[in-house]
Amino acid sequence: MIQWMHALSKSWVATLLMGGLALSFVLWGIGDIFHGGLSNAVATVGSTQIEQGEFSRAYRNMVRNQGAQMGTELTPEMAQKMGLGQVTLQQLVSRTALDNEATSLGLTTPDSEVAQDVRTMDAFRGPSGQFDRATFQQALQGAGYNEQQFLDEMREDMTRSQLTTAVESNFILPQAYAEGLFLYINERRAADYVVLGPDAAGTIKPPTDAELEAYVKANATRYSTPEYRDAEYAVITPADVEGDVNVTEEQVKQQYEAMKSTYVVPEKRDVQQIEFKTEAEAKAARAKIDSGTSFDQLATQRGLKPADIDLGTLTEAGLPDPDRAKAIFALPLNAVSQPLKTSFGSWVLARVTKIEAGTSRSLEEATPEIRKNLHDQLSQAKMVDAVNAYSDARATGDDLAQAAKKSGMRVVHLAAVDAGGMKPDGTRSDAPADPEFLKALFNADVGDDTDPFNTKLGNYYAIHVNGTTPPKLKPMSAVHDAALAAWTGEQRSKLLAEKAKALAAQATKDKSLDGIAKQLGASVQHSQALSRQTNDPVFSADLVEKLFAAPAGGVIFGQEGLSGDFVIARVTGIVHPPLNTRDPGFAQGAQQLSRTVAGDFTISMANAARAREGVKVNQQLVDSTIGSGGY
Repeated sequence: MIQWMHALSKSWVATLLMGGLALSFVLWGIGDIFHGGLSNAVATVGSTQIEQGEFSRAYRNMVRNQGAQMGTELTPEMAQKMGLGQVTLQQLVSRTALDNEATSLGLTTPDSEVAQDVRTMDAFRGPSGQFDRATFQQALQGAGYNEQQFLDEMREDMTRSQLTTAVESNFILPQAYAEGLFLYINERRAADYVVLGPDAAGTIKPPTDAELEAYVKANATRYSTPEYRDAEYAVITPADVEGDVNVTEEQVKQQYEAMKSTYVVPEKRDVQQIEFKTEAEAKAARAKIDSGTSFDQLATQRGLKPADIDLGTLTEAGLPDPDRAKAIFALPLNAVSQPLKTSFGSWVLARVTKIEAGTSRSLEEATPEIRKNLHDQLSQAKMVDAVNAYSDARATGDDLAQAAKKSGMRVVHLAAVDAGGMKPDGTRSDAPADPEFLKALFNADVGDDTDPFNTKLGNYYAIHVNGTTPPKLKPMSAVHDAALAAWTGEQRSKLLAEKAKALAAQATKDKSLDGIAKQLGASVQHSQALSRQTNDPVFSADLVEKLFAAPAGGVIFGQEGLSGDFVIARVTGIVHPPLNTRDPGFAQGAQQLSRTVAGDFTISMANAARAREGVKVNQQLVDSTIGSGGY
């Protein structure tokens, strides 16, 4: 049953999502997917853009996670052969479609709920077991997020869950359907296989100069220079105002006092109490406790329900009687107090059912954090003053350089820079390593100034674009070797595919791989048990899909997971695990599957809604991002 639950949580959801997405592409038609014209967006879903930076981050995380599962570090070439770029894109498109649907329905998630959810995540707990900002920032940096990007994505996830939960709540799959899917998901297969290496393609006749030139022109994007821009920009960063900001000890102390409830959190206890009119009644009840009667039994004997004796979660200061509060907060967990007098003259027996330890950070301990926060706030105020002064100067007729000088902003000239921040000679330009800056630079109109804008890294910019140099095909001398290698690789792959197809047909006729193995001088290898989720260096996801679609004894072929070599495989075994519908794990799996299918219905509904507006993909930008490894 563990495999059943694991398969549902790790792969079945993704299978349904990708299936729904692929279907939507078919329904919308190939005309909705085009190349170019999307600025720095890799795709649009309706009117919502998926920016290159978002795709790059998601792709890098996908590659890192897949490598961790496989126990190896994936190179960009390996990730491309595994098709991880397209999987990432499809996930982002599907997610954006659902976000749009949630927005159209007016669903939102308030800041307080996002903050609460983040603070409860195990990944962000520090040595004390509580939320720790340093751990939080370190985890975000490792995943390629800044704080605002992560919080925005968390908000989107939580809002999407409102939509899916509404559909999932009452949907239950029929028993027979769940049983069939259990067998489908947990099916295992074994295969014999032969690897067809690159030498099997034979000698590749080199192309003529004309053929290679035609190949380069047909793949012009790959062999052209990028667009370059000549621009000036005014900038001010926190580092620029560092020397003008001074946080005093008095300011730190005032801030500590203003936020003392954040740094000093008192102990909390869940308290129950049974009330008595007189001390004698309370003592008699206490004697019953001492003789073996439980607190709950005592409450029942007095006709009290749990709600009648529950005081809730309290701090010591939250109890009105100091003496009673002190006694209750001295009790061990689940212990019953001696009779306690209340300020109203009655008597009680109290019990503590839960203790939540308090935390306390002294002024000295909190000072570094407070000083940093105050420093950031004061720096931000200084930068805003400078930007306002810049805007005032521009309004009176000063150009960018004059206004920047008056306001204290720096001016930097970029002679030629591409969308990745590189110069024509391949070195890094003086453009800031800030994705939002480069996006704004390439969205700005030539000859115009942008309004000052703030990025998520905390910097302010204003940009003036002087001119552009459009992309142009590189000289053949510069691309000859790379183009020849790419052309040769494609030709070899075509020849191997043709040969693999012919050998698979021969193996099907022979009902064995022995003949083709002898012909190739290779050995017949035997796979381990394969699941539908297998995606390893030999058996790629595409190859596994073919294997599971073949009958027993069927022969298929396809490329290996990483090397690009071809594999000819024959199904040698098909096993389904025993099914016990009385197993609690099966019931849990059926419930999870019901929620998953309901979620797929929600996504299909969202895809149908987005179909009216269309999905557009900038495949050139997708390919270039994948080719650079997501950087």
